[in-house]
Amino acid sequence: MRIENQTMDEERALYASESVVLENCKFIGSADGESALKECGAVEAKNCLFALRYPLWHDKAVALENCEMTDACRAALWYTQNINIIGTKMYGIKALRECKNAVIRECDIVSPEFGWFTDGVRITDSTATSEYFMFKAKNIAASRLDFKGKYSFQYIDGAIIINSKLDTKDAFWHSKDVTVENSVIIGEYLGWFSKNLTFKNCTIIGTQPLCYCKNLRLIDCVMQRTDLAFERSEVYAVLREDIDSIKNPYKGVIKTPSVGEIVRDDKNAKAKILIDPALKRREAAK
Repeated sequence: MRIENQTMDEERALYASESVVLENCKFIGSADGESALKECGAVEAKNCLFALRYPLWHDKAVALENCEMTDACRAALWYTQNINIIGTKMYGIKALRECKNAVIRECDIVSPEFGWFTDGVRITDSTATSEYFMFKAKNIAASRLDFKGKYSFQYIDGAIIINSKLDTKDAFWHSKDVTVENSVIIGEYLGWFSKNLTFKNCTIIGTQPLCYCKNLRLIDCVMQRTDLAFERSEVYAVLREDIDSIKNPYKGVIKTPSVGEIVRDDKNAKAKILIDPALKRREAAK
């Protein structure tokens, strides 16, 4: 079924449709109907406007290209699997939840509570503004993601994030099995209570990062304005620049060119802190 240049606003306008192709269509109007494409199979939408609630729930196979979901399009994709979204504006709250296998490319996301309880989300070349972004999600891959917002990536399980910028507070709390590479992470209280969190060639900025962590690893990283770092953490770190202060790391080894202050007022804080100015010189020579 192919539908072009139509405006629909009735309740469940295309409920349980199969193999539906939409082009230049609008879901908007005074009838204010919900769930336009609920329980559908194989939905393709190109250059479409979504301005009504819950349009894509319990669907199997959804492809969106150059579409727009306004802030009136609440909870756009829930309980849906095999999703491909390209060049789309996702501006409604809770736009993606409890979905499986979603590929998001060249999109602009402005959506609080985005991505909760999802499994297998891949985000590339996209921007996102959100609070509690990807909460309790699993198997995330992100590349060239420009993110802003508080409380991101909390309680996630399994993620690889590369070449990205994350401007965020309280990120990666209680996360498990996460690797971040070649990225900039800005914001206080990074990564508390995480397990198996790794940063490679990253710049980390913000107060009191990486406390209460288990099996934390930093490989060739830079830490700026990061005071009171690593409290009660099990950590192995090689830093390429000076760090402001380190407080009571419990286990492991921290190597740095220099540290402004070391606080040890906890008898259990037995991690080694090794000062090696040559770390910085080697980096400068590259």
